[in-house]
Amino acid sequence: MVEQSHLDAVFHALADPTRRAMLGQLAERELTIGELAIPFSMSFAGASKHVRVLEDAGLVERTVLGRTHRCRLEAARLAEANAWLKHYERFWSVRLDALEALLLEEDRVAATAKAKAKPRSRSKKGR
Repeated sequence: MVEQSHLDAVFHALADPTRRAMLGQLAERELTIGELAIPFSMSFAGASKHVRVLEDAGLVERTVLGRTHRCRLEAARLAEANAWLKHYERFWSVRLDALEALLLEEDRVAATAKAKAKPRSRSKKGR
């Protein structure tokens, strides 16, 4: 199983929609912090704080060249979080399968009740 402190940091980082969007951008290509800030109309300092949280979680690696801070995605921690979530996939699959069966049975009962309640048409011959 994955070390819990890594998961805590990853899920904390992923809890923020801005950071998730930044990771989405970084999945496409390396970007500077300034480039990451543009879609959010935020300052370099604001974007840098978000990147710092992503770095602390091991999701981003920052390289500083002079005044330029380049960021790239480090997907290993995402893979660890995915492995942790997959551990519970069987639990949810069983529950969702049971829910599906229940809903299908409900639909079948409702269709049967509707068919029984439908009035039969009489033919004009028997009048």
